Amino acid sequence: MEDNSPEENSFGRRSERREFGDRREGRGRMPMKANYFLEKPVKVGDEIEVEVEAEASRGDGIAKKDGFVIFVKGAKQGDHLKVKVTEVRARFALAEAV
Repeated sequence: MEDNSPEENSFGRRSERREFGDRREGRGRMPMKANYFLEKPVKVGDEIEVEVEAEASRGDGIAKKDGFVIFVKGAKQGDHLKVKVTEVRARFALAEAV
């Protein structure tokens, strides 16, 4: 019979010895926030006016509509333009200037 009693690891923390593949339910997973399932403020094909607040690391502009992030291809910080939404994901949308 195996000993699964807690033991101290090299960091001084107590941990349980587990078998390979033994997972605890819910550990290591990122919880989903309620807003993940809410209706988004934009839909594919929408044309909206936005102001680009910042630039993403890949060079796209970052705009927001009602707090929802929209990445605008090729836009620069400070641009005020009309965009067409091309894709909507759970936490952001992609758009192109019209």
